[in-house]
Amino acid sequence: MRIVDLSLPIDDKAYEVHPLRIERTSHKEGVEKINKVIMSRTPEGQNRFKEGERIIKKEQLPGGEFLSLEMVYSSVHSGTHLDYSYHYGSVSEGRPSRAAEEIPLHLCYQDGVKLDLTHKKGEDSITDTDVKESLEKINYILKPLDIVLFHTGCDKLFGKKSYFSDYPGLEVTAIDYLLDKGVKVFGVDTMGIDRPYKLMMRDFLEREEPGFLWPAHFHGREREFIHIERLANLEELPAYGFKVICFPVKIRCTGAAWARVVGLVED
Repeated sequence: MRIVDLSLPIDDKAYEVHPLRIERTSHKEGVEKINKVIMSRTPEGQNRFKEGERIIKKEQLPGGEFLSLEMVYSSVHSGTHLDYSYHYGSVSEGRPSRAAEEIPLHLCYQDGVKLDLTHKKGEDSITDTDVKESLEKINYILKPLDIVLFHTGCDKLFGKKSYFSDYPGLEVTAIDYLLDKGVKVFGVDTMGIDRPYKLMMRDFLEREEPGFLWPAHFHGREREFIHIERLANLEELPAYGFKVICFPVKIRCTGAAWARVVGLVED
């Protein structure tokens, strides 16, 4: 069994459109931090800390170090993540939308299918016809609950501004084709399922038709689905015959959640 990492990191050094900051406390800095936390519980303790007193001294710790600590300030849409119906709107299929913590876990461990769309470029869209042709090329018939992964190769742009502007988006017809076959989860190796922001806004401003704005996401109000954004390394997977694991982190009341997505391949 080979495990293929299909995830991108939450990386504070990479270019991002959402604010992202990781506050890191080193092992040596941790000595000061734990003292401050303990002593700041009372005004008297705060004053004693300011005057240089320490309850736990570094000499009393192995190697003079405490524990490291990282605080991550990030959108749930940074790094590889799953989007669910609450992200798309307050209502999905006529009932209150569900948050990412409510994603049915059995849907997140299923057979995987990879569609080769590497010929699609930045201004292109992926349609139901593209899905059908890709399936025909690999001689595969979709079955209910398959997790379908769209391979464009755009994950190689991660860390650059072009990652957010040069990738193909999914048309609603492609999503409907999958849903009609019983697919509940699909994923892309791009930053989103809709066309890049610059293209949507260009068309919207030219024609003033709201249908150009995030149509794939908004379709989740009509038909519920789960999708994975920011996948990576799909070229390491076969076309089918592998499992996908994409369990979301359990964060309360969010429209998306980070996930360490992997593919299990029988070699």
